[in-house]
Amino acid sequence: MYITSLTLQELEEKVKQIGWERYRAHQILNWIYKRFVLDFEQMTNLSKEQRAFLKDNYLIHSLELLKVVEAPDSKKFLFKTRDGHIIETVLIYERDHLTLCVSSQIGCAVGCTFCATAKDGLTRNLRVEEIIGQFLQVQSLTKDKIRNVVFMGMGEPLANYENVRKAVEIMVSSWGLDLSKRRVSISTSGLINQLNRMAQDPLMRELNLAVSINAPFQSLRESLMPLSKTNTLEELLEVLYSFPYPPDRRIMIEYVLIHGVNDEVEHAKELARLLKKGKKKFKVNLIPFNPDPELPYKRPPMEKVYRFQKVLWEEGISTFIRISKGIGLFGACGQLRSKRLVLR
Repeated sequence: MYITSLTLQELEEKVKQIGWERYRAHQILNWIYKRFVLDFEQMTNLSKEQRAFLKDNYLIHSLELLKVVEAPDSKKFLFKTRDGHIIETVLIYERDHLTLCVSSQIGCAVGCTFCATAKDGLTRNLRVEEIIGQFLQVQSLTKDKIRNVVFMGMGEPLANYENVRKAVEIMVSSWGLDLSKRRVSISTSGLINQLNRMAQDPLMRELNLAVSINAPFQSLRESLMPLSKTNTLEELLEVLYSFPYPPDRRIMIEYVLIHGVNDEVEHAKELARLLKKGKKKFKVNLIPFNPDPELPYKRPPMEKVYRFQKVLWEEGISTFIRISKGIGLFGACGQLRSKRLVLR
Protein backbone atom coordinates (compact mmCIF):
# COMPACT_ATOMS: atom_id res chain seq x y z
CA MET A 1 0.00 0.00 0.00
CA TYR A 2 1.13 3.53 -0.78
CA ILE A 3 1.18 6.14 1.97
CA THR A 4 0.46 8.81 -0.64
CA SER A 5 -2.85 7.15 -1.56
CA LEU A 6 -4.20 7.88 1.94
CA THR A 7 -5.67 10.95 3.59
CA LEU A 8 -4.66 11.87 7.13
CA GLN A 9 -7.87 10.34 8.50
CA GLU A 10 -7.29 7.10 6.61
CA LEU A 11 -3.68 6.87 7.80
CA GLU A 12 -4.77 7.57 11.39
CA GLU A 13 -7.08 4.56 11.15
CA LYS A 14 -4.22 2.44 9.81
CA VAL A 15 -1.81 3.34 12.61
CA LYS A 16 -4.56 2.85 15.17
CA GLN A 17 -5.13 -0.69 13.87
CA ILE A 18 -1.40 -1.36 14.21
CA GLY A 19 -1.54 -0.19 17.81
CA TRP A 20 0.39 3.04 17.37
CA GLU A 21 -0.63 6.47 18.63
CA ARG A 22 -2.77 8.40 16.15
CA TYR A 23 -0.31 11.30 16.01
CA ARG A 24 2.17 9.01 14.26
CA ALA A 25 0.13 9.47 11.09
CA HIS A 26 0.68 13.21 11.22
CA GLN A 27 4.41 12.70 11.79
CA ILE A 28 4.70 10.44 8.76
CA LEU A 29 2.82 12.82 6.47
CA ASN A 30 4.83 15.75 7.79
CA TRP A 31 8.04 14.08 6.62
CA ILE A 32 6.56 13.40 3.18
CA TYR A 33 4.61 16.58 2.42
CA LYS A 34 6.55 19.22 4.36
CA ARG A 35 10.12 17.95 4.15
CA PHE A 36 9.76 15.86 0.98
CA VAL A 37 11.54 12.92 2.56
CA LEU A 38 10.80 9.84 0.48
CA ASP A 39 12.66 7.27 2.61
CA PHE A 40 11.19 5.82 5.82
CA GLU A 41 14.69 5.38 7.25
CA GLN A 42 15.10 9.17 7.44
CA MET A 43 11.98 9.67 9.58
CA THR A 44 13.98 9.97 12.78
CA ASN A 45 11.14 10.79 15.18
CA LEU A 46 9.83 7.27 14.60
CA SER A 47 11.45 4.31 16.33
CA LYS A 48 13.64 1.87 14.40
CA GLU A 49 10.92 -0.76 14.78
CA GLN A 50 8.28 1.58 13.38
CA ARG A 51 10.47 2.56 10.45
CA ALA A 52 11.16 -1.10 9.72
CA PHE A 53 7.42 -1.87 9.83
CA LEU A 54 6.65 0.92 7.41
CA LYS A 55 9.42 -0.18 5.07
CA ASP A 56 8.12 -3.75 5.06
CA ASN A 57 4.44 -2.88 4.62
CA TYR A 58 4.19 0.46 2.81
CA LEU A 59 5.65 2.40 -0.09
CA ILE A 60 5.76 6.18 -0.50
CA HIS A 61 5.59 6.58 -4.25
CA SER A 62 5.32 4.33 -7.29
CA LEU A 63 7.06 6.22 -10.09
CA GLU A 64 10.56 5.65 -11.42
CA LEU A 65 12.25 8.73 -12.84
CA LEU A 66 13.64 7.85 -16.26
CA LYS A 67 14.82 11.11 -17.72
CA VAL A 68 14.77 14.89 -17.33
CA VAL A 69 14.69 17.05 -20.45
CA GLU A 70 15.55 20.72 -19.90
CA ALA A 71 14.76 23.91 -21.77
CA PRO A 72 15.25 27.56 -20.72
CA ASP A 73 11.57 28.00 -19.81
CA SER A 74 10.67 24.54 -18.50
CA LYS A 75 11.79 21.08 -17.56
CA LYS A 76 10.09 17.81 -18.55
CA PHE A 77 10.21 14.72 -16.35
CA LEU A 78 9.59 11.26 -17.75
CA PHE A 79 8.38 8.69 -15.25
CA LYS A 80 7.75 4.97 -15.57
CA THR A 81 4.84 3.42 -13.70
CA ARG A 82 5.05 0.05 -11.96
CA ASP A 83 3.31 -1.60 -14.92
CA GLY A 84 5.81 -0.15 -17.39
CA HIS A 85 3.99 2.85 -18.87
CA ILE A 86 5.51 6.28 -19.44
CA ILE A 87 3.96 9.49 -18.13
CA GLU A 88 5.19 13.04 -18.54
CA THR A 89 5.21 15.94 -16.09
CA VAL A 90 6.36 19.48 -16.90
CA LEU A 91 7.81 22.05 -14.51
CA ILE A 92 7.19 25.55 -15.87
CA TYR A 93 9.28 28.55 -14.88
CA GLU A 94 6.97 31.52 -14.41
CA ARG A 95 8.16 35.06 -13.73
CA ASP A 96 7.90 34.79 -9.93
CA HIS A 97 6.87 31.20 -9.20
CA LEU A 98 6.98 27.59 -10.38
CA THR A 99 4.03 25.75 -11.90
CA LEU A 100 3.80 21.97 -12.20
CA CYS A 101 1.74 20.53 -15.03
CA VAL A 102 0.66 17.05 -13.91
CA SER A 103 -0.87 14.16 -15.84
CA SER A 104 -4.04 12.40 -14.73
CA GLN A 105 -4.23 9.52 -17.22
CA ILE A 106 -1.95 7.40 -19.37
CA GLY A 107 -3.04 8.56 -22.79
CA CYS A 108 -6.49 10.06 -23.33
CA ALA A 109 -9.83 8.86 -24.67
CA VAL A 110 -11.22 12.28 -25.63
CA GLY A 111 -9.66 12.13 -29.08
CA CYS A 112 -9.00 15.80 -29.89
CA THR A 113 -7.49 15.77 -33.37
CA PHE A 114 -4.99 18.56 -32.56
CA CYS A 115 -3.54 16.86 -29.46
CA ALA A 116 -0.62 14.41 -29.58
CA THR A 117 -1.71 12.64 -26.39
CA ALA A 118 -4.91 11.49 -28.13
CA LYS A 119 -2.92 9.46 -30.68
CA ASP A 120 -2.16 6.85 -28.04
CA GLY A 121 -5.76 6.41 -26.91
CA LEU A 122 -6.45 5.71 -23.24
CA THR A 123 -4.45 3.05 -21.43
CA ARG A 124 -5.75 3.67 -17.91
CA ASN A 125 -6.38 6.24 -15.20
CA LEU A 126 -3.53 7.28 -12.95
CA ARG A 127 -3.97 6.34 -9.30
CA VAL A 128 -3.78 8.84 -6.45
CA GLU A 129 -0.21 7.94 -5.50
CA GLU A 130 0.87 8.32 -9.15
CA ILE A 131 -0.58 11.83 -9.34
CA ILE A 132 0.89 12.88 -5.98
CA GLY A 133 4.17 11.13 -6.83
CA GLN A 134 4.72 13.49 -9.76
CA PHE A 135 4.67 16.47 -7.41
CA LEU A 136 6.79 14.84 -4.71
CA GLN A 137 9.56 13.68 -7.01
CA VAL A 138 9.80 16.96 -8.92
CA GLN A 139 9.73 19.03 -5.71
CA SER A 140 12.40 16.85 -4.11
CA LEU A 141 14.66 17.70 -7.09
CA THR A 142 13.76 21.39 -7.18
CA LYS A 143 15.26 24.07 -4.95
CA ASP A 144 12.35 26.53 -5.01
CA LYS A 145 8.88 25.64 -3.80
CA ILE A 146 6.26 24.72 -6.39
CA ARG A 147 3.29 27.02 -5.78
CA ASN A 148 0.94 26.17 -8.63
CA VAL A 149 -0.41 22.89 -9.95
CA VAL A 150 -2.31 22.57 -13.21
CA PHE A 151 -4.05 19.38 -14.30
CA MET A 152 -3.19 20.07 -17.92
CA GLY A 153 -0.86 17.17 -18.64
CA MET A 154 -1.76 13.87 -20.23
CA GLY A 155 -5.41 12.88 -19.95
CA GLU A 156 -8.82 14.35 -19.12
CA PRO A 157 -8.86 15.04 -15.35
CA LEU A 158 -12.63 14.88 -14.95
CA ALA A 159 -12.72 11.43 -16.58
CA ASN A 160 -10.63 10.27 -13.60
CA TYR A 161 -12.74 12.19 -11.11
CA GLU A 162 -12.36 10.17 -7.90
CA ASN A 163 -8.57 9.84 -8.08
CA VAL A 164 -8.08 13.46 -9.13
CA ARG A 165 -10.38 14.65 -6.34
CA LYS A 166 -8.49 12.72 -3.69
CA ALA A 167 -5.16 13.97 -5.05
CA VAL A 168 -6.52 17.52 -4.88
CA GLU A 169 -7.59 16.95 -1.26
CA ILE A 170 -4.01 15.94 -0.42
CA MET A 171 -2.65 18.94 -2.31
CA VAL A 172 -4.77 21.59 -0.58
CA SER A 173 -5.04 20.16 2.96
CA SER A 174 -2.95 21.68 5.75
CA TRP A 175 -1.62 18.21 6.61
CA GLY A 176 -0.74 17.65 2.93
CA LEU A 177 1.00 19.86 0.42
CA ASP A 178 -0.95 22.86 1.74
CA LEU A 179 -1.44 24.58 -1.61
CA SER A 180 -4.02 27.32 -2.01
CA LYS A 181 -7.16 26.15 -3.82
CA ARG A 182 -6.72 29.18 -6.04
CA ARG A 183 -3.37 27.79 -7.15
CA VAL A 184 -4.75 24.46 -8.35
CA SER A 185 -6.34 24.38 -11.81
CA ILE A 186 -8.43 21.75 -13.55
CA SER A 187 -8.45 21.83 -17.35
CA THR A 188 -11.24 19.91 -19.04
CA SER A 189 -12.42 19.31 -22.58
CA GLY A 190 -15.98 19.84 -21.37
CA LEU A 191 -17.46 16.64 -19.91
CA ILE A 192 -20.90 17.89 -18.96
CA ASN A 193 -21.86 15.25 -16.36
CA GLN A 194 -18.55 15.64 -14.57
CA LEU A 195 -18.76 19.43 -14.67
CA ASN A 196 -22.17 19.22 -13.03
CA ARG A 197 -20.67 16.92 -10.43
CA MET A 198 -17.81 19.35 -9.88
CA ALA A 199 -20.30 22.20 -9.45
CA GLN A 200 -21.93 20.31 -6.56
CA ASP A 201 -18.62 19.36 -4.93
CA PRO A 202 -17.56 21.85 -2.21
CA LEU A 203 -13.89 21.01 -2.73
CA MET A 204 -13.65 20.84 -6.50
CA ARG A 205 -15.77 23.86 -7.33
CA GLU A 206 -13.32 26.15 -5.50
CA LEU A 207 -10.46 25.28 -7.86
CA ASN A 208 -9.55 27.24 -10.97
CA LEU A 209 -11.50 25.90 -13.92
CA ALA A 210 -10.31 25.98 -17.54
CA VAL A 211 -12.55 24.63 -20.30
CA SER A 212 -11.44 23.92 -23.87
CA ILE A 213 -13.89 25.28 -26.45
CA ASN A 214 -11.67 25.51 -29.56
CA ALA A 215 -14.55 26.17 -31.97
CA PRO A 216 -17.65 28.36 -31.79
CA PHE A 217 -19.72 26.21 -34.17
CA GLN A 218 -21.03 22.79 -33.15
CA SER A 219 -20.09 21.03 -36.40
CA LEU A 220 -16.53 22.38 -36.34
CA ARG A 221 -16.12 21.52 -32.67
CA GLU A 222 -17.27 17.96 -33.38
CA SER A 223 -14.62 17.60 -36.07
CA LEU A 224 -11.88 18.83 -33.70
CA MET A 225 -13.24 17.33 -30.47
CA PRO A 226 -15.38 14.21 -31.12
CA LEU A 227 -16.72 14.27 -27.54
CA SER A 228 -18.77 17.31 -28.59
CA LYS A 229 -21.21 14.96 -30.31
CA THR A 230 -22.52 13.93 -26.89
CA ASN A 231 -21.31 16.96 -24.92
CA THR A 232 -22.69 19.65 -27.18
CA LEU A 233 -21.47 23.21 -27.20
CA GLU A 234 -24.94 24.50 -26.30
CA GLU A 235 -25.21 22.20 -23.26
CA LEU A 236 -21.65 23.00 -22.21
CA LEU A 237 -22.27 26.74 -22.21
CA GLU A 238 -25.44 26.26 -20.15
CA VAL A 239 -23.41 24.40 -17.53
CA LEU A 240 -20.70 27.05 -17.50
CA TYR A 241 -23.15 29.93 -17.21
CA SER A 242 -24.72 28.27 -14.16
CA PHE A 243 -21.43 27.14 -12.57
CA PRO A 244 -21.36 28.46 -8.96
CA TYR A 245 -18.30 30.68 -9.17
CA PRO A 246 -18.01 33.73 -6.89
CA PRO A 247 -18.26 37.11 -8.67
CA ASP A 248 -14.54 37.86 -8.27
CA ARG A 249 -13.44 34.75 -10.19
CA ARG A 250 -13.68 33.80 -13.83
CA ILE A 251 -13.79 30.56 -15.78
CA MET A 252 -10.98 30.30 -18.29
CA ILE A 253 -12.15 29.53 -21.81
CA GLU A 254 -9.27 27.91 -23.69
CA TYR A 255 -9.16 28.22 -27.45
CA VAL A 256 -6.39 26.59 -29.49
CA LEU A 257 -5.95 28.60 -32.70
CA ILE A 258 -5.23 26.38 -35.72
CA HIS A 259 -4.19 27.98 -38.99
CA GLY A 260 -7.00 27.94 -41.55
CA VAL A 261 -9.31 25.92 -39.32
CA ASN A 262 -10.72 28.02 -36.48
CA ASP A 263 -8.76 31.28 -36.58
CA GLU A 264 -10.82 33.51 -38.84
CA VAL A 265 -12.71 36.68 -37.90
CA GLU A 266 -16.04 34.87 -38.29
CA HIS A 267 -14.93 32.39 -35.62
CA ALA A 268 -13.94 35.21 -33.28
CA LYS A 269 -17.25 37.03 -33.79
CA GLU A 270 -19.28 33.89 -33.07
CA LEU A 271 -17.22 33.10 -29.98
CA ALA A 272 -17.83 36.64 -28.77
CA ARG A 273 -21.56 36.22 -29.34
CA LEU A 274 -21.61 33.00 -27.31
CA LEU A 275 -19.77 34.54 -24.37
CA LYS A 276 -20.98 38.13 -24.43
CA LYS A 277 -23.91 37.82 -22.01
CA GLY A 278 -21.57 36.34 -19.41
CA LYS A 279 -18.46 38.32 -20.25
CA LYS A 280 -17.82 39.08 -16.58
CA LYS A 281 -17.83 35.37 -15.81
CA PHE A 282 -15.31 34.32 -18.45
CA LYS A 283 -11.87 35.17 -19.72
CA VAL A 284 -10.39 33.70 -22.88
CA ASN A 285 -6.96 32.19 -23.35
CA LEU A 286 -5.90 32.06 -26.99
CA ILE A 287 -3.28 29.36 -27.53
CA PRO A 288 -1.54 29.30 -30.92
CA PHE A 289 -1.33 25.65 -31.95
CA ASN A 290 1.86 23.96 -30.81
CA PRO A 291 3.23 22.10 -33.85
CA ASP A 292 3.77 18.37 -33.83
CA PRO A 293 5.28 16.42 -36.75
CA GLU A 294 2.61 13.74 -36.40
CA LEU A 295 -0.34 16.14 -36.62
CA PRO A 296 -1.66 17.74 -39.83
CA TYR A 297 -2.17 21.26 -38.46
CA LYS A 298 -0.14 24.46 -38.54
CA ARG A 299 0.40 27.34 -36.14
CA PRO A 300 -1.29 30.57 -37.30
CA PRO A 301 0.80 33.70 -37.95
CA MET A 302 0.75 36.07 -34.99
CA GLU A 303 -1.09 38.78 -36.94
CA LYS A 304 -4.10 36.43 -37.13
CA VAL A 305 -3.81 35.71 -33.42
CA TYR A 306 -3.82 39.44 -32.63
CA ARG A 307 -6.74 40.01 -34.99
CA PHE A 308 -8.74 37.28 -33.26
CA GLN A 309 -7.96 38.83 -29.88
CA LYS A 310 -8.99 42.30 -31.07
CA VAL A 311 -12.47 41.09 -32.06
CA LEU A 312 -13.05 39.69 -28.57
CA TRP A 313 -11.59 42.73 -26.81
CA GLU A 314 -13.89 45.01 -28.80
CA GLU A 315 -16.85 43.06 -27.43
CA GLY A 316 -15.62 43.60 -23.88
CA ILE A 317 -14.37 40.04 -23.35
CA SER A 318 -11.05 39.75 -21.48
CA THR A 319 -8.78 37.86 -23.85
CA PHE A 320 -5.16 36.87 -23.42
CA ILE A 321 -2.63 35.18 -25.68
CA ARG A 322 -0.80 32.29 -24.11
CA ILE A 323 2.43 31.32 -25.78
CA SER A 324 3.03 27.87 -24.36
CA LYS A 325 6.31 27.11 -22.69
CA GLY A 326 8.10 23.83 -23.27
CA ILE A 327 7.63 23.71 -27.06
CA GLY A 328 11.30 22.88 -27.62
CA LEU A 329 11.10 19.75 -25.47
CA PHE A 330 7.63 18.67 -26.65
CA GLY A 331 6.27 19.64 -23.26
CA ALA A 332 3.79 22.32 -24.33
CA CYS A 333 0.00 22.22 -24.42
CA GLY A 334 -1.12 19.31 -26.63
CA GLN A 335 2.38 17.90 -27.11
CA LEU A 336 2.66 15.39 -24.27
CA ARG A 337 2.68 11.83 -25.52
CA SER A 338 3.61 8.71 -23.59
CA LYS A 339 4.71 6.68 -26.61
CA ARG A 340 6.85 9.34 -28.26
CA LEU A 341 10.31 7.88 -28.74
CA VAL A 342 12.09 10.53 -26.69
CA LEU A 343 14.00 7.94 -24.72
CA ARG A 344 16.12 7.04 -27.72
